[in-house]
Amino acid sequence: MGIFNAILGNASEVTIENVSKEFEPILIEGEEIEKAYKLIRDMFIFTNKRLILVEKQLVGTKVDYVSIPYSSVIKFSKESAGILDLDADLKIWVKDQELPIKKQFGKGSNNINEVYRILSQHILK
Repeated sequence: MGIFNAILGNASEVTIENVSKEFEPILIEGEEIEKAYKLIRDMFIFTNKRLILVEKQLVGTKVDYVSIPYSSVIKFSKESAGILDLDADLKIWVKDQELPIKKQFGKGSNNINEVYRILSQHILK
């Protein structure tokens, strides 16, 4: 992902090979990474069991790993000016949490629709 895309908040797909070693210590037996996306410093990791949100601080070295079993997602939304408008917000509501998790995708990021589709595939089974 280029620096210009990172500044705009555009998500880019990350190869599974590039993230497998980093996430191997937190995956359970039989769990496999299916897709990974980077959004500035944050990441979406889709496994066959859960969604892992990785939030890296802009300053410092702290990293927050949030595991969300797909069964805990009660709803999710993509907010934009239309299906093809790619400046969008993704919101994910998790059981027992009042406020949604929000992620912003900038213009030019086609991956918001792909992330939404992957969420749909896992949650709407």
